[in-house]
Amino acid sequence: MTEDIFYQRIASALNLDIVNVKNTCVLLDDKNSIPFIARYRKEMTGSLDEVEITAIQTLLQKFRDIEKRRKFILATIEESGNLTEELNEKIYSAETMEELEDLYLPFKPKKKTRASVAKERGLEPLSKIIMMQREADIKALAAKYIDEEKGVTSVEDAIAGASDIIAEWVNEHTYTRSRIRHLFETQAHITSKVVNSKKEEGALYSPYFDYDEPIKKVPSHRVLAVFRGENEKVLRVSVAPDSEQALEIINKIFIKNATESAKIIEKAIKDSYKRLLEPSIENEIRNMVKEKADKAAISVFADNLRQLLMAPPLIGKNVLAIDPGFRTGCKITILDKTGKLLNNITIYPHPPEDKVKDAINKLTYLVEAYKIDAIAIGNGTAGRETENFIKRIHFNRDVIAVMVNESGASIYSASAIAREEFPDYDLTVRGSVSIGRRLIDPLAELVKIDPKSIGVGQYQHDVNQKELQKSLEQVVQSCVNSVGIDINTASEQLLTYVSGISPLIAKNIISRRDNLGPFKSRYHLSLVRCVGTKTYEQAAGFLRVRNSENPLDNTAVHPEAYHIVQKMADNMKCTIKKLINNKKAIESIKLADYVEEGFGLPTLTDIKNELLKPGRDPRCEFEIFEFDSNIHSIEDLKEGMILPGIITNITSFGAFVDIGIHDNGLVHISQLADKFVSDPSTVVKLNQKVRVKVLDVDLRKSRISLSMKNI
Repeated sequence: MTEDIFYQRIASALNLDIVNVKNTCVLLDDKNSIPFIARYRKEMTGSLDEVEITAIQTLLQKFRDIEKRRKFILATIEESGNLTEELNEKIYSAETMEELEDLYLPFKPKKKTRASVAKERGLEPLSKIIMMQREADIKALAAKYIDEEKGVTSVEDAIAGASDIIAEWVNEHTYTRSRIRHLFETQAHITSKVVNSKKEEGALYSPYFDYDEPIKKVPSHRVLAVFRGENEKVLRVSVAPDSEQALEIINKIFIKNATESAKIIEKAIKDSYKRLLEPSIENEIRNMVKEKADKAAISVFADNLRQLLMAPPLIGKNVLAIDPGFRTGCKITILDKTGKLLNNITIYPHPPEDKVKDAINKLTYLVEAYKIDAIAIGNGTAGRETENFIKRIHFNRDVIAVMVNESGASIYSASAIAREEFPDYDLTVRGSVSIGRRLIDPLAELVKIDPKSIGVGQYQHDVNQKELQKSLEQVVQSCVNSVGIDINTASEQLLTYVSGISPLIAKNIISRRDNLGPFKSRYHLSLVRCVGTKTYEQAAGFLRVRNSENPLDNTAVHPEAYHIVQKMADNMKCTIKKLINNKKAIESIKLADYVEEGFGLPTLTDIKNELLKPGRDPRCEFEIFEFDSNIHSIEDLKEGMILPGIITNITSFGAFVDIGIHDNGLVHISQLADKFVSDPSTVVKLNQKVRVKVLDVDLRKSRISLSMKNI
């Protein structure tokens, strides 16, 4: 099958123009990154966005995998001498992997089966006669196949062996498998029962102890919960339609009359369905349901991660970061505007030490000495107590105090990355630094942590780990490249997510920066070891050089388009530096006058927008948020209270909200809005500031039910 057919199918499936699809596939095959294609090759793709390009990439790989399998199957069957013209046509026309595997099944090498044993005993001719359903006296006919040397000692043996062969034929019948697969897809239910001996230890799965739901309606989180319960041997799970309905479908395909042969076939069909066909298709459908649930869960995780990474930074501020604690004290670190560690101490403002005055004196000194603008407080143990303590201090300068989500900070502090960055400091100092840097620039800090450790997904350990990792890496890369990275301050980890930059090249960039000083222009990137023409093309537009002689080096304008901007400046009789931010001059530019090969109106419009707002950050402005000062623990909550909160996690069944205590509350999907909500992500976003009403508080289970209705 030709690539052009792939392009046609992709275009049809995604409702896109085939030329744009083909060009996108060519760009992907030429090792261009998705952010680069979306940003700098709009003329070729028809301005497709990253989501559309990713969908094209996914389908292209799927079709190529099918084609690879098709070639293998054709070669294998041809080698066996069984490839007929009709079969070749069917295999060539198959559009899905399931169709291909159904066609290949009769020719697939098998281990010894009941059917293969029966064939060795010479019973295949008897099976064919029975399938014709013409013989009136099957027993008399079967007697002719008795052969004690081959293990056929009676008429019953002969009929049983012939039935095993018929059962295998039924299982391998392409049309039958297609019909039963469709029945599973449309009518199957997923059911689960508790293993009696696991009732107590598996109490977490009590909603699924006697569970039944159509697979067409079951949401992803319930699928993953049920399968996890099965993996932990708490639940027995099945996915199947009504067996009588399935048998009725198969009988209509094979049964022609009411003869004795038909009765034998009907019995063989029942055996085939229970022993072969049902388990086989159930396994397929389980995989399909699991894959669908994985996709939904990964999508939720990816959306949450994107929102977390794109949280507004607190740029240009000196920060005092606090990793709170009671017995071990609060670990304090001082970070400059770039996140560089300047100092660290420990204070003990809480029990059992209660060195309040000493803590106040030290904090007051540090805030003044380092001209602190903001205090970042980790939201873990002792977080609210530390926040309240900080807010009681009267500093001599304006300082904001911000609670920072510290999920994953401990993972970072114990990582090789943290040890390499701070070899002379212990875990607690590293953790405090991470909290502070998350306030200064969440994106730059969070890329150092495995996304699965940040705590913004659901069932992340149950989904396909390869697909999860791939999706999350794409999200991180997308966010990093959409923001743009300062080549002179970016960490090695951050650089690896820039389009075209490998871990080796990231190391080489850091090495050159350390040895020769800051990069003075984008051009100097091309002088880094291992950076070739392709790498430079892919990366340059996403890297910023703030003090370059060429002001375009600090914008998203790609170096390949610099000559166009120069032409614009020349026509305006000014320098590029004077053209940038000159709204009157920029608005007067007629973009059509600058169209040339590879640079059409989409790219020229991007250039114009970049000249108006050079190096603009797509992230929102930072906003100060405060929890209710009267709420410190779950015991302070009362039904009906209206409280401020922050969305910390979004799942398919609702959203979790931080209301300033140790335990987050849940706003169930039914309580998210005054209207019906099918997808929580359509009404709430991660880090969104909200107001919630307390519906119920379960102190024993530490569960808080919240609502956003009628507020």
